[in-house]
Amino acid sequence: MSKELVSALDDLEREKGIKKDVVIEALEAALVSAYKRNYDQAQNVSVVFDEAKGNMNVYAVKKVVSEVSDPRLEVSLDDALKINRGYELGDEIKFQVTPKNFGRIAAQTAKQVIMQRVREAERATVYNKYSKYQDELVTAEVERQDNRFVYLTLDGVEAVMAAKDQMPNEHYRPQDKLKVYVTNVDDAAKGPQVFVSRTAPGMLKRLFEQEVPEVYDGTVEIVSVAREAGDRSKVAVRSNQPNIDPVGTTVGPRGQRVQDILNELDGENIDIVQWNDDPAEFIANALNPSDVIDVIFKEGQDKACTIVVPDDQLSLAIGKRGQNARLAARLTGYRIDIKSESEMNDSEEETPEATE
Repeated sequence: MSKELVSALDDLEREKGIKKDVVIEALEAALVSAYKRNYDQAQNVSVVFDEAKGNMNVYAVKKVVSEVSDPRLEVSLDDALKINRGYELGDEIKFQVTPKNFGRIAAQTAKQVIMQRVREAERATVYNKYSKYQDELVTAEVERQDNRFVYLTLDGVEAVMAAKDQMPNEHYRPQDKLKVYVTNVDDAAKGPQVFVSRTAPGMLKRLFEQEVPEVYDGTVEIVSVAREAGDRSKVAVRSNQPNIDPVGTTVGPRGQRVQDILNELDGENIDIVQWNDDPAEFIANALNPSDVIDVIFKEGQDKACTIVVPDDQLSLAIGKRGQNARLAARLTGYRIDIKSESEMNDSEEETPEATE
């Protein structure tokens, strides 16, 4: 067992990167428990691994006292001095108590500890690898699907995509290759679990980084994204260089850049609007394609406003099932109340004049 164990520890360090010292420390701790369990012993013991010989030795650790009350834990000063004249009260002495058949128990325990360490190392490898990809775009292959998840393979590691992360207009078949956004890497008890999404707003941002060099290098910045996956999204962009048009750059010549993203998302409509540090201008831009007459901020209410639009554009501003207004609110972070010009005029006329 001695040569085999030393060889196994060397292989483990070389092939798996698991430090020998770490395994030996875990093995010694496990053997203390194994000794107490198998030999029904309550004394204070330690196990020491002789790395040169590969042997496991068990030692009872006893404290030097003037009067012994528990011989399992203590040794008298007189007896200690017989062993070595240098011992003093309070010192600890190790007495070898290795059972004759302890080698068999040691071998079984060593196997269990090594297997456990290998599993932990593999888990750590997966977690460390994929935690770096969190909030990034990767390509995965569909493996199977059930009522809860679509299961995908990422370089041999399983990832899951929950129902809320699946595009409503997509059907996933085995061996389909998909671009997915890594939303979380969870170091769970059963092993690292990678969660991915096709609906996360972050996926849209990463797609623009792939298709638009100016977004990737930071010349054009995506400030915010509001998304109803599979249907419509709004993306706010700004330029960090005064001579660069952020909307035109992002759309690309003849709309090619944004078209490549639409193709990836099966035709999801994308409105690209220009961010502005003036909230009124930004909100007006966010309600594209509707014109905006006025933006009135509500006093005493944080981030709330009323938007005035032409009468004939009220439906356009609100959008089908309120989608345009809803996405604009998410994009800007403001609560938006939309009124037509005539509605606004009527409400002003109905407001009684203030009296002195």
